[in-house]
Amino acid sequence: MNTRIAEVESFVVTLPRDTPYLGPLGPGETVNARGYLVRAGNRTIYPTVDRSVVIKLTAKDGTVGWGETYGLVAPDAVTAIVADVLGPCLLGRDARDAVVIQEDLRDLMRVRGFRGGFWGDAIAGVDIATWDLFGKLTGQPVVKLLGGQRHARIPAYVSGLPRATLAERVQLAREFQARGFGAFKYAAVVSHEGIAEELAALREALGAQAKLMVDLHWQFDAASAIQLIDRLAPFSPHFVEAPCAPEDLDGQARVAATVRVPVALGEEWSTVHDALPRLQRGAMAIVQPEVAHCGLSQFMQIARLAQAFHVRVIPHATVGVGIFQAASLQASAALSNMTMHEYQHSVFDRHLPLLRTTMRCESGAFTLPEGPGLGVEPAEALWAHARSAGSVS
Repeated sequence: MNTRIAEVESFVVTLPRDTPYLGPLGPGETVNARGYLVRAGNRTIYPTVDRSVVIKLTAKDGTVGWGETYGLVAPDAVTAIVADVLGPCLLGRDARDAVVIQEDLRDLMRVRGFRGGFWGDAIAGVDIATWDLFGKLTGQPVVKLLGGQRHARIPAYVSGLPRATLAERVQLAREFQARGFGAFKYAAVVSHEGIAEELAALREALGAQAKLMVDLHWQFDAASAIQLIDRLAPFSPHFVEAPCAPEDLDGQARVAATVRVPVALGEEWSTVHDALPRLQRGAMAIVQPEVAHCGLSQFMQIARLAQAFHVRVIPHATVGVGIFQAASLQASAALSNMTMHEYQHSVFDRHLPLLRTTMRCESGAFTLPEGPGLGVEPAEALWAHARSAGSVS
């Protein structure tokens, strides 16, 4: 059958950036010999470049599907899993069986980390590529295959204010507000002048109507998070993100039950099984599925489950060339409980010329990519930053 997968390829794409992700280095932060830095606030490692893994699936008739997943740290761990384990199991599979394929790949990895990490990311990238190939083989946008389209434009919130000082960050937010954006999220891990002080300054500068959010980046135990959020509450944050460590389910639930501010969780989840116990415990008011970690199949399961619990969906999307961003927008456009989507402007805008697509983010909203599949294709410019990491056929 011409719809069967005949070749699986992966590529590592590396793009330089002047300022590290989230902002300039803070006190005590340095770059090591491998080009990584550890943020003092949340003890998490980041590269000084933008990097992701791109997956290419080719059907027997020559049709190509594109996927993408995280490759920020140790990208060759992801590509090795694709080349050695997942790729050979994909050969001969009918790309129109996207959900079934994803379930089978997760079953393969049940005792090898399928719930997250490099294994989960590898499966997510392949799943996105399978859906793109499915759409192209059938001549349909992915949103139609996911159940139908509710939105042509998706409200966007400005994510990150990567400037060195609070005054500069406030000015950057004002510039986006002048361009039609009304929602803004800052990263507490680089709020060196104070987390509450930054929210107060943004509220004063942007006015009462602006939606303001803060990413706490898992920095606090429950008691400390509650104390901090109580200080933030007078400035009416739209949500606080990731107040406690991902593994601290009890702490997450305690925070959500105690504070007067909506709590958002979910960027690190790989499957609906991460969402279920937190929804059952009322641990958040908003879920933030990150398609580069969970893939489209699990993204939709998480979002549909959230709908059953009357919880909003505000998808998370960070460092990539834009392929998984397009996947996240396709899925978001099918949801009734989606209210807005993350806009990582320092990544999205710089990388958009690397793709052929109608996808844009302007005047406070994303325009959904058009065409079959995800509506994106790598442009010639992308390949100047890519290296082949393996092929299976």
